[in-house]
Amino acid sequence: NKMKDAAGVGEIGALDAVGADEKLTNPHTGQPETEDERAERLRVEKEATMTEEELRVIPVVGSLSLFMNRLDEEYIKSLQRTSAHSADYVIRLREETQLVNLLTKVYDYFIRIESTPEASEMALRRVEHLYYCHDNIVEVVNDGENLDTAKLISELCTFVYQHGTDRSKTRAMLCHIFHHALHDRFLEGKDLLLMSHLQDNISHVGDVSTMILFNRMMVTLGLAAFRLGKIWDAHQCLSDVCSGRSRELLAQGISTGRYGGDKTPEEEKAEKRRQVPYHQHINLDLLEACHLISAMLLEVPNMAAAGDDAAASTRRTKIISRTFRKHNDIYERQVFTGPPEQIRDYIMCATKALMKGDWKKCADLLTGLDIWSLLPGTDSAKQIQAMLVEKIKLEGLRTYLYAFSAQYDALSLGQLCSMFELSKNEAHSIVSKMMINRELHASWDQPTETIVLRKVEASPLQLLALQFAEKTASLVESNERLLDTKSGNFTFRENDHWKHGDQYRNGQRRGNNGGRGGFSHNRRDGRGGGRDGRGGGRGGRGGRGGRGGRGGRGGGRGRNSR
Repeated sequence: NKMKDAAGVGEIGALDAVGADEKLTNPHTGQPETEDERAERLRVEKEATMTEEELRVIPVVGSLSLFMNRLDEEYIKSLQRTSAHSADYVIRLREETQLVNLLTKVYDYFIRIESTPEASEMALRRVEHLYYCHDNIVEVVNDGENLDTAKLISELCTFVYQHGTDRSKTRAMLCHIFHHALHDRFLEGKDLLLMSHLQDNISHVGDVSTMILFNRMMVTLGLAAFRLGKIWDAHQCLSDVCSGRSRELLAQGISTGRYGGDKTPEEEKAEKRRQVPYHQHINLDLLEACHLISAMLLEVPNMAAAGDDAAASTRRTKIISRTFRKHNDIYERQVFTGPPEQIRDYIMCATKALMKGDWKKCADLLTGLDIWSLLPGTDSAKQIQAMLVEKIKLEGLRTYLYAFSAQYDALSLGQLCSMFELSKNEAHSIVSKMMINRELHASWDQPTETIVLRKVEASPLQLLALQFAEKTASLVESNERLLDTKSGNFTFRENDHWKHGDQYRNGQRRGNNGGRGGFSHNRRDGRGGGRDGRGGGRGGRGGRGGRGGRGGRGGGRGRNSR
């Protein structure tokens, strides 16, 4: 009968017939049981035979390291999708401590089982949650407990350097330098940067998120140099990022307008996924203030040295900050300049006062900025203000000597000290350095403490040499601009208006098959303009101007046309 039922002779099927005869029975009691009851009974019996060490082991299906990485990525994604000005963001941010504690436990587990590759990944994750926090914030979060974050991050980064991948080592080094710079340890961060050669190899990494971290590190290093009064180092670190598109380069917002016009929907989505959470942002107003002030302290004496007087003809000057020169030129060309409102207006107004020798007005404008209250650390605002006053005094004296030395036959050291409120040693040191560097043609009269100025006129041979040097510098500048056109990170003047390179590139793309002539030294012809002529190539910088399209509005016609 069973075979007949299995063959379909009866009313039930084969599987039902076989299953009808299988009844689960408890072997200990002889009572019937369900599948769930059997599974629970087997689990209890298995746990009864396990040791205490086996009971503490939790089986995890899959890779624990990948699970933690995914958990960390989802936490960052939740912060990105939450409004930074809402209470939900603060609640979510409080959970970061729990995530760091969990990463610490998993890190200790991998160390215990001697799985160093996974342990290095967990160490890097811990570093990425700690490197951007100042010690004052860490102390508040830990309820007053003083945690030595510098030692902890150093130990974790050293472990990553020994056992991590190349990408992990690079990111750990960037986080390590960032943490040094955040706590004003500029020299330690600079040494790590120079020894690792990251500034030379970062373009070959191929990972956009690592490049963004490099930009954040360079900006923080520049801010640290500025807080310590190292103006030249601060300008060198900040100039590349602050010259344009700083919001996009730091992944603190989506660029629009001239910067974001050529992006596809996929590129925009990828850029949104790379955004830095709001609590890790670097204040862009503070960044702009430090960059422009450092450029001002370097460029104002440089601009005064390149004056139109006879003494200036013997000095060789080089443009230090093109961005500052552009902003200053725009400010000088304004028909009406009202009271300063934005940070840039304050700095340009202070620049104008410093050029006239009014260092007190310049110092009042810059030290009165509210942006200094955003600096981390105790009494940081007062230290910055005191440093700025001293730097403005020194550069004001140099600017005054550059601009007005031709009007004097002799200057009293005591008079200069009273004008700029400097000690005799400081003023003597500044003037002596200018004499040694041949920036000031003068000599000391020690008995009377007087600076005796000499009228020096350049010889015809010197004038020719200076002209040759200027033309060589302009040729180098044109070649640099040619390289900048590939990335669009440049500006040019047309009809007394400053324009960005992307405007030129976008203008070329408007015409059908717009001409590309002009940016090559060897290309003779820039033909191929569209029907409306908007695609005609502009004249090359340093090369021969290309011929624009029919009726073109942008075609360069002359040699070296701009």
